[in-house]
Amino acid sequence: MDVLDPPSVRRWARLAADALGRARADIDALNVFPVADGDTGTNLHLTMLSAAEAVESLPDDVDAGVVWQTLSYGALVGARGNSGVIVSQALRGLAEVLKDGADLRAALSRAADLARGCVARPV
Repeated sequence: MDVLDPPSVRRWARLAADALGRARADIDALNVFPVADGDTGTNLHLTMLSAAEAVESLPDDVDAGVVWQTLSYGALVGARGNSGVIVSQALRGLAEVLKDGADLRAALSRAADLARGCVARPV
């Protein structure tokens, strides 16, 4: 993906949700952080699926800011478990920066800061 225009964001969100859907059992089996309860992969998949469905429901002619904000909001309201909240905050960081342009480096930095910030004691 060379351009972060609304159609590309929609495609990326769906591809990410689908990839997490395929990998969820493997991730669940790892029993990973933040809580070792065996559902991290499922929670990540459902959170990203909520985000993808939110942007897919938008009209085709909305601007990038609306798509990024909707992606972030869809993840937040659909967040499952701690891992889902962490992902929703990462998407919020991307949205905050990318809604105004394509400064991917700054967006990833903001995403990392917000994701770290929502964990009491990141490891």
